[in-house]
Amino acid sequence: MASIKENIENVNAKIEAACQRSGRKREDVLLLAVSKTIDVPRIKEAVACGLTELGENKVQEIMDKYEPMGNGVKWHLIGHLQTNKVKYIIDKVVLIHSVESFKLAEEISKRAVQKGVTANVLVEVNIADEESKFGVKPDECEQFIKDISILPNIIVKGLMTVAPAVENPEENRKYFRQMKQLLVDINSKKIDNVSMDVLSMGMTGDYEVAIEEGATIVRVGTGIFGARFYPNKNS
Repeated sequence: MASIKENIENVNAKIEAACQRSGRKREDVLLLAVSKTIDVPRIKEAVACGLTELGENKVQEIMDKYEPMGNGVKWHLIGHLQTNKVKYIIDKVVLIHSVESFKLAEEISKRAVQKGVTANVLVEVNIADEESKFGVKPDECEQFIKDISILPNIIVKGLMTVAPAVENPEENRKYFRQMKQLLVDINSKKIDNVSMDVLSMGMTGDYEVAIEEGATIVRVGTGIFGARFYPNKNS
């Protein structure tokens, strides 16, 4: 079984190749290590290899790992965020990837004001219109961004999507392309307080295609840490 270090080298090589194929610079793509269900010693292995930005799906996991991991890392909240959990992480994360309701944006704004911080957020888009997924519909995205961009202490940095789970990553190329176009279209409207350049899309199975279509953040967990172990999976 490959080590975490070998896995990271492998992923980085694939990112580099995808950047070259699409005429992009390697430094324009952030490899976000998704550390959900991974213990602190193994995360520290990844950090020692240069992956200092970590993505978690659950607020509780950030809370549990925040102090043990120390100051040398930056946390991203990439999973669905409940309004009652915002207060716990508002001053602990550099980016919230999953804003998809005005109610959530309002709560983020309120808590950011209370803490005296600015919350950087991405708007989650349900690009493939999947019933099981959270996210704003593409045709409602522009208005949603206009609505939340006037809230205090929030900055919309870009868009995020969770593409369908597919066997062949090429099947998601159209969705990644649509996301890039959506970002370009909304930027062209010159909305006050909005200048977006972040596209968080692509995971272990399809990040190379996502990069070719314009991803600036790819969220890779299994590709770095190996298959996940879910305790009490059936409970």
